[in-house]
Amino acid sequence: MSAILPPTERVWWKQPLDRVELLWIVIALAWCLIMFFMMPYWHIYGAQNLSNEAYRAKPADFSAKAEQMIEKYRVREEGELKVPVVHPPAGSDVYLIAQLWRWYPMLELEAGKSYRIHLMSMDWLHGFSLQPENINIQVHPGYEHVVTVTPTAPGTYSIIIVEFCGVNHHTMASRLYVVK
Repeated sequence: MSAILPPTERVWWKQPLDRVELLWIVIALAWCLIMFFMMPYWHIYGAQNLSNEAYRAKPADFSAKAEQMIEKYRVREEGELKVPVVHPPAGSDVYLIAQLWRWYPMLELEAGKSYRIHLMSMDWLHGFSLQPENINIQVHPGYEHVVTVTPTAPGTYSIIIVEFCGVNHHTMASRLYVVK
């Protein structure tokens, strides 16, 4: 007989099951079934699903649209890099570019008004996250992502990146202003 091989009489599934162990197996199985049926329910009836659109687009065309918007709606510039801040009218299309290591331009929106925010990456995969609202979207190069937002509370919100994009990833942050 070898010490490596288990005894032939001891087959684990033929061993007697303790009552406490059986209870935990039943609880785990019941919880798995509950979660299995809750997933489609959350997907259909949950308010957490962000409705957005995505279209194939050329970066040069998207950049041209963003520059036109900046020229038309620029209200000021901020920071050492003189990043433009735009204040588009309610209901308009707003273009936001993700590029190593910046969001361009800064946005100033009115509370209670709806806007269509168009997002596109010019180089790598970036993650758009609007905090503290917890809106989170992956922004892919070559795709224009469109999100309709209606800011409700005035204030300054942070736009941060949530997909690692390189050495200066930590510096890729911007602001979104909501005014009355």
